[in-house]
Amino acid sequence: METLEKKAIKGGEWIIRETKAGEIFIPENWTEEQKMIAQMCYDFIKAEILPNLDEIDSMKEGLMPAIVEKAGELGLLGLSVPEELGGMGVDFKTSLLATEALGGSFSFSVSYGAHTGIGTLPLLYYGNEEQKAKYIPKLASGEWKASYCLTEPSAGSDANSGKTKAVLSEDGKHYILNGQKMWITNAGFANLHTVFAKIDDDKKLTAFLVEADSEGITLNAEEKKLGIKGSSTRQVFYNNVKVPVENMLSERENGFKIALNILNIGRIKLGAGTVGAAKMAITQGTKYANEREQFGRPIAKYGAIRQKIAKAAIYAYATESATYRAGQNIDDATAAYIAEGMDKGEATLKGIEQFAAECAILKVAGSECLDFAVDEMLQVHGGMGYSAETLIERAYRDSRINRIFEGTNEINRMLTVDMILKRAMKGELDLMGPAMKVAGELMSVPTAEEREGLFAKEHGYIANFKKTILMTAGSAVQKLMATLAKEQEVLMGIADMSIDTYLAESVLLRVEQLVGQIGEEAAADQIALAKAFIYDAADRINKAGKDTLNSFAEGDELRMMLMGLKRFTKHDPINIKNIHQQIATSIIDKGEYCF
Repeated sequence: METLEKKAIKGGEWIIRETKAGEIFIPENWTEEQKMIAQMCYDFIKAEILPNLDEIDSMKEGLMPAIVEKAGELGLLGLSVPEELGGMGVDFKTSLLATEALGGSFSFSVSYGAHTGIGTLPLLYYGNEEQKAKYIPKLASGEWKASYCLTEPSAGSDANSGKTKAVLSEDGKHYILNGQKMWITNAGFANLHTVFAKIDDDKKLTAFLVEADSEGITLNAEEKKLGIKGSSTRQVFYNNVKVPVENMLSERENGFKIALNILNIGRIKLGAGTVGAAKMAITQGTKYANEREQFGRPIAKYGAIRQKIAKAAIYAYATESATYRAGQNIDDATAAYIAEGMDKGEATLKGIEQFAAECAILKVAGSECLDFAVDEMLQVHGGMGYSAETLIERAYRDSRINRIFEGTNEINRMLTVDMILKRAMKGELDLMGPAMKVAGELMSVPTAEEREGLFAKEHGYIANFKKTILMTAGSAVQKLMATLAKEQEVLMGIADMSIDTYLAESVLLRVEQLVGQIGEEAAADQIALAKAFIYDAADRINKAGKDTLNSFAEGDELRMMLMGLKRFTKHDPINIKNIHQQIATSIIDKGEYCF
């Protein structure tokens, strides 16, 4: 694919290719129209969500579907839907922005994400023209709501092991559906289910569009959950449900592929949503710290509190940087496929599939960034943080599901490495060449690469972080060969190194581009954010690399690689206390997350 190779980086290629600052999109460059969409989302939360939080969480009859309909009236449900089907047809990164902006809407963000993402997109990208014309305008307006029915009692991470069956009726007009689905978001009020089942003795799933009022569908009571209490989560039973043959989505046995591709979208969108929720949590913590006085002054004046605010902000800023970098990469890849003559829906799926590993990285990074932020901001609140009177208590409980949603973080860590290695095995990505070069470097006398510019040192650190990934993964592949897939601790260690490196490079490129636009002095806080993340990442990468190498290597080879790891994760001293003070002061002065 010539266009893509020339213009856009391939998925996973960031490990072996140095990206220039001007090649990525940064959130500071949103257009006025994109900012208006985000503001519309913030205004919606203020008007429709925050005044009704307790009623939403108590599952007041009809309230959540009514709020979903109001979002539809504003156009928020149809952002990714083409204009001819009743939507706005925005690009992928703009849909990420709306997801981020609604990330601080607690249970509504889950209902919204399920409806606009996994509920609508399988049909939008895999449906035929008749199916799309029949259902998409209703989903885009909010007249109909959608749910996605994949998980079963015995089929979670191993989705293809589902037992729901579909059998063709004698007259050939219907598939008769029997089975049970669980943890189905929006099930209590959805009009349309995307249901995954196996036809006869098929090895792979097939997807069906099932109208919720079909005879034979029953629901269990709403699940009692730790958090996201306002989102509808129910078991769904299908007992001899007749599904018209024309409601098969895509082709027979293509359901598993649909599920995987839609989950890729869900993962990066979850990354965006959790960034939005983290920013909201930081704002809540900051407001409380400014208001709460102890020992005669606001607790925001104390270093221990400032450190918490700064650390959460550093994590959020880096995760946001990586999210929109990947979002633009997906848009670029999609545009290249369209230029080759591919249909827009298919091109979007191919573009997202190209960056499936990055989607998995962002799912993990976003959910863990949010968990860190809500935990620290609850701590800032002290005893009040444990009270249901505060937003942060709800945010803390609601956050926890994100490390399980869209594939657990453990699964996503292993997928990250697996997908990149598979690319290498297919010859789509040359990992072994650079890995062998790093291995050769271990045997030679260290030489410092000459770099120039404001961020010369930081670019050197990132280049070395990449060497740790190549050294560790290259050695693991050679040493463990066919058993590597079973060495989950090794895969997760390599993934942790990759996640930190991807975020570190993303935040550095973002800040470097920003300095080029507004100057070093105006971007002083953002420079501090980037330097702090890279400083912390060096130690985390060292620990992950050490644990991983120690688990499979030994003798002289291990000693040599550990020496290399120490060299590649070396970082000059910086006064991290002063950096935390600088970042926190800017946030505290503005009274909210401000980057």
